Amino acid sequence: MKHAKKSINYQIRPAQLAEIPDILALFADEVEAGRMLPRTTEGLQAGIQDWRVVSRAGEVVGCVSLVFFNPKLCEIRSLAVAESCRNDGLGKKLIEAALNLAKERGVKEVLTLTRAADLFKRCGFEINDIRNFPKKVQTDCQACPFINCCDEVALLIKIDEKELTL
Repeated sequence: MKHAKKSINYQIRPAQLAEIPDILALFADEVEAGRMLPRTTEGLQAGIQDWRVVSRAGEVVGCVSLVFFNPKLCEIRSLAVAESCRNDGLGKKLIEAALNLAKERGVKEVLTLTRAADLFKRCGFEINDIRNFPKKVQTDCQACPFINCCDEVALLIKIDEKELTL
């Protein structure tokens, strides 16, 4: 007999300026461990309209952002879920929210560079080569401390061809 998963009320919505400390705290451990690049308060303030958060009982427990390279291409990054909420499907829901935001803005392709390739593959992304995205490499990779030992995988989804209910 299967046990029913308890219902937990989560809300995915645009991030607010007052939540920046909560967002930064979500991935502080990952940054410290060298698994995520740091983000700054100023960077979040400048692009807050491109962030989505998931909250539970008023507490931010997950986040994701989009970075736009041109009118046709953006990147999902800074995907993080609080350890206590992992395995609730929130990563997938945040990816879906980011894809919907990209689609609203008319973007046709969404890139990600990640160690969680399987999660993105389950969401319809396909493996690609980071060298196909010179703007990404020029903008972010050149300054990355891991440029010569990167273990992330580039994946891409063409959202104009996809139904965005993951």
